[in-house]
Amino acid sequence: MPLALLWLGLALLGALRVQAQDSTANLIPAPRLSRVPLQPNFQDDQFQGKWYVVGLAGNAFSKKEEGQFKMYTTTYELKEDHSYNVTSTLLKGQHCDYFTRTFVPSSRPGQFTLSNIRAYPGLQSYIVRVAATNYNQFAMVFFKKVSSGREYFKITLYGRTKELPRKLKEKFISFVNSLGLDNDHILFPVPIDKCIDDQ
Repeated sequence: MPLALLWLGLALLGALRVQAQDSTANLIPAPRLSRVPLQPNFQDDQFQGKWYVVGLAGNAFSKKEEGQFKMYTTTYELKEDHSYNVTSTLLKGQHCDYFTRTFVPSSRPGQFTLSNIRAYPGLQSYIVRVAATNYNQFAMVFFKKVSSGREYFKITLYGRTKELPRKLKEKFISFVNSLGLDNDHILFPVPIDKCIDDQ
């Protein structure tokens, strides 16, 4: 009996592993950067500060996960060398979790790369591009990473507040669709107060 349970467990583990591989095996290819707009005359000092993550879309997201995603914040702190210290604040379980990294400007204003990329095993490249913003209300930011030979991309809709007008959400959906993702890849995180309003 114990041997039969062991085999059953191994078979289930194998099936789960295959299922997990299948979910990322059919990733929608990332668009060429030439298809992603870049905010004209990007003003790094106006972009800094706290942003709420109001919408998320990506080739590794699925609509069925929507209820699991809680709203989080990302704060951009401008440094003298025009890079940003970027801190995301999330609620994990009952605790606040903080994740900080540095975005280094490229030769194109509004486009950044991740500094110290070697600190992230398997990560080969990481590009951040501010596609559109009016600085005081919303921003749409495109992220693309190559990790272990796979291309992942996401688009984040930031708001200076937790709620944005429907027109901006529709603009976000239209932009996401133009990059090859359908509505099943779009999530609108559930607004919360804990952690994200403590800053």
